Amino acid sequence: MKTRIKWTEGVTFVAETESGHALVVDGAPEAGGRNLGPRPMELVLAGTAACTAFDVVWILKKARQPVMDCVVEAEAERAAGDPKVFTRIHLTYRVSGKGLKRAQVERAVKLSKEKYCSATLMLARTAEISFEIVMDGSDAT
Repeated sequence: MKTRIKWTEGVTFVAETESGHALVVDGAPEAGGRNLGPRPMELVLAGTAACTAFDVVWILKKARQPVMDCVVEAEAERAAGDPKVFTRIHLTYRVSGKGLKRAQVERAVKLSKEKYCSATLMLARTAEISFEIVMDGSDAT
């Protein structure tokens, strides 16, 4: 995997991914940023939530579960001093689907956390990672 980060001005950069996508990354205003894009650590947290969401949907589909929606909300705390690593991450999985079985969702989340999600497995070295599952709607069993 490769990426290219190009400085444009101030503390603003353009990130280009190996898959051909680009996005603007910017620092906080107090560091000279102009709020033109997400902060680097916001991307780390978003990438982590996307990684585990991908796993959960993939596992549920593989198990032929009728997943219709999956949202992962991530909230993190960081160390007070440098390096300001994540020290706590809480993930809320909001999953729905007509006839979706809670036991299958729990299994998918557990497999993601313990086996498949590279991001959460890496971050677990510095952060306590907790989670909760919310089965949205009355159509989940």
